[in-house]
Amino acid sequence: MTNLSVRIREVGPRDGLQNEKKWIETQDKVDWIDQLAETGLSYIELTSFVHPKWIPALSDASEVVKGVKKNKNVIFGALVPNERGLDRALEVGIDEIAVFLSASETHNRKNINKSIDETFLVLKPVIERAKKSNKPIRGYVSTVFGCPYEGDVDVNQTRKIAYQLMEAGVEEISFGDTIGVATPNQIEDVIQAISKEVSLEKMALHPHDTRGTALANVFAAYQLGVRAFDGSVAGLGGCPYAPGASGNVATEDLIYLLEGLGAKTGVDLEKLLESAKWIQRKLGRNLPSHHLQLAMAQDHREGFVDENTAY
Repeated sequence: MTNLSVRIREVGPRDGLQNEKKWIETQDKVDWIDQLAETGLSYIELTSFVHPKWIPALSDASEVVKGVKKNKNVIFGALVPNERGLDRALEVGIDEIAVFLSASETHNRKNINKSIDETFLVLKPVIERAKKSNKPIRGYVSTVFGCPYEGDVDVNQTRKIAYQLMEAGVEEISFGDTIGVATPNQIEDVIQAISKEVSLEKMALHPHDTRGTALANVFAAYQLGVRAFDGSVAGLGGCPYAPGASGNVATEDLIYLLEGLGAKTGVDLEKLLESAKWIQRKLGRNLPSHHLQLAMAQDHREGFVDENTAY
């Protein structure tokens, strides 16, 4: 592939915070997103318009979207489960709509309380209405590389789902390693199979680093020609309905790898690290990003961190 530009999809404010037990104040979420918008990121997923009882950490979705400063250089996206969620997202002027389902039937039922076929019946009018509102639509397919309930997932099931999403009008599909079980050879096999339904230009990888293989998997996907990757600042993340699913790959680690491979991300790594330090302080615990840990250690050595407040 001659095009070395990559698209970084920052999902920290949604996927990163959705599983946090500590409540982050709405204004703090807004301030953090405003920081992220100044780093050069071109896409930030702000929140999820699911019912508050399912994901209490994101119960302030509308307030967050309304509070964020508009930025002509950044697309602000949000997860939408159904038409009611779409109504709420459109009311506050979200830029892009994301829909979601699982490749595993059991995880889909745990996550959405519906079968995969039933979920498509819900998503179809969401996609149709979003298109009529001139909103770009992104699709997430979870548990593509393994399910916490079923184990291995048949790639033909993922291919079928991908085909249906593309036929419905989704413009980019993010394939998720929700529980972080994938290895590079599996990434290669699955991407090659899916590419029969979805072109590489419309494909994204959503890696989790549960077993330390996320960056190796990103490298494998990049070598195959994938040019869109989801990351979460500081390595925040996890799925409430996937036991053992630890954080997403840290966006700063992802960018370091991709730029080392010669790709252009357009993101200021130092500014991104400052935003990672900020959210770590707000959460009050150490976060798993390699770059963040390195930066904090350096700050300690140089005396920039108060031992009583640092994490």
